[in-house]
Parts: sequence; C-alpha cells; structure tokens
Amino acid sequence: MDAEFWQLTVCEGPSQRVVSLKTLSLSPQFQPVNFLAHAYLSGNDPEVLFGNFVADGIKGTAAAAYPTGIKKGIALHRAIDHYTDSHEVVKQSVSRLQPVFRKYAVVVVDIYFDHFLARYWQEYSDEDLVEFSQKVYKTLITRYRWLPPRTKRALPFMIAQNWLVGYANLRDLDRVFRGMSRRARFDSGMEKAVDFLELHYADFESDFRNFFPQLIAFCSPLKEDI
Repeated sequence: MDAEFWQLTVCEGPSQRVVSLKTLSLSPQFQPVNFLAHAYLSGNDPEVLFGNFVADGIKGTAAAAYPTGIKKGIALHRAIDHYTDSHEVVKQSVSRLQPVFRKYAVVVVDIYFDHFLARYWQEYSDEDLVEFSQKVYKTLITRYRWLPPRTKRALPFMIAQNWLVGYANLRDLDRVFRGMSRRARFDSGMEKAVDFLELHYADFESDFRNFFPQLIAFCSPLKEDI
C-alpha cells in the first residue's frame, strides 16, 4: 500500500494535522460495537450523530464539557443502550449466545444486529450506505478535537477498513470479531462468532427484524425531546 493510505488528515479547531496509521494501535478495551445503529438512529444533526457515536468513551459527568448538540447525542446513546439492554427480544438473543460467549454475549449481539442493518440497509434508509458512512467519517474527522482518546486511536482504522460498510459481509465481520478476540482481556470466544451466526442466522435475523423497528419508534420522539 502506498504512503498516503497510512495517513489521515484530521481537524482540530481551525488547524489540521496528519495522523499516521503506522504509529497507532487499537486499545485492548476498544470494542467496535453497534456503531452503525447508533449513527443511523441519530437523525440529521451532525453534533447529535457525533455524540451518539462516541458516547461509550465519555463517562459520567465528563459529558458536561461538550457542546449542547454533542451532549444531546450522548444522552440519546445512553437511552438507546438502556432500552436495548432491557428489551425482551435482545435478552432472547443474548441468552442464545451466553453458553458460548458468556459475558461477551451482549457485545456479539450488538455486532450481529449491525450486520443485519448493513445487509438490509435499503429497507431502512433511502441513502446509500457508502455515502452515509462517508458522511459519518467526515462528521468525526471535523470534530476530531472532541473525540475521546480511544476513539481517536480507532478512527483511522475505522476509516481505512470501512467498518460501517464492512459489517454487511461475513468476511469483514469475521475480521472484526477476531480482532476483538485478540484484544479481549479474557477468553471471549469471539473468533467463533461468525460461525455461530451462520448456524443460527435465521433466529438472529428474526430477532433483529422484530426489535429494530421498535427501537426506531422509541428513538423518534427522543431526538426532539433530548
């Protein structure tokens, strides 16, 4: 690959600088979970999208330091996570996975559902997935100075490997899970997650199709009220 591939120009306020992929590595704690769903559910406000996308890296009261729109996105992300974790259909998916993936079952379900959203994207959006993904990456790059440290380290990999589009195919999904398995602190079993998905594909797809329209309906009024 040529030298330009390994460089990403990022914006920090009025200035720009170049980040080299070769100097970065992903944090062991970084998990590329349901990024696509959070981005999709953010609506058209770029600051809400930004906050929703990076909220996992912003803990507790640290959100108070961010601009109003980003704070709204963080609040939306936390509401989505609470709704998702308490939903009976999601619990059903998690229980199917727990004997194999134990505490990582929730993470695996999140990524499975992003796979189905990416695969059936045109059922949920009139916008092309590639174009949507580029819009998301641009939103993150132009607000680089607001990114949490772990997301700053991950962003070049996310863009270079085009995670949001890659969720749609099992080959890229397998690469994501194997990378997470290598970085996990404990034996996660996530290197087997795509094999497990293929064995139970219809069940997880059914869960997604049952759950996701309900999540969309849940988020619609929140984007106006938060």
